[in-house]
Amino acid sequence: MEEKGNERWSAAIANLSDISNDLHSLHNILNSKAVYVDQDSFNKASLTSDQARTIKVLEQRVETLERELDAAISAAARARTEKRQAEAGQKAAELRAQEITKELENTTKVFELHMEELRAKQDEIAKRDNEIKLLEAIIQTLGGKDSDS
Repeated sequence: MEEKGNERWSAAIANLSDISNDLHSLHNILNSKAVYVDQDSFNKASLTSDQARTIKVLEQRVETLERELDAAISAAARARTEKRQAEAGQKAAELRAQEITKELENTTKVFELHMEELRAKQDEIAKRDNEIKLLEAIIQTLGGKDSDS
């Protein structure tokens, strides 16, 4: 049991030694490459950095709005095209309705003319029928006189 405890202590000490070496290396890098500025310069740099982030966010928002605007413009163009097509279809339907109405009016006029002609022929047939009946009556009357003599 003591042996395992000693191994753990040895591993922990080795880890602490590695961490110490890493911290020393980091300290050397920071000392050699770090830039020291006064508070005013730091505040200006922070403000500039904040403004740069704000500008980046606003640029992304502008790009999003531009895409939305392009989509809206495209949708409006499609709507205008569909409206023009619908108007053209409506106009064509109205013209067809006018043609059909005109055709019905012409058919009605032709029908009325045929009816007048039919009535005239019926009147003529009735007149001739009456003439035939009159002639038959005359013939019968004359025929009856001949049989009396």
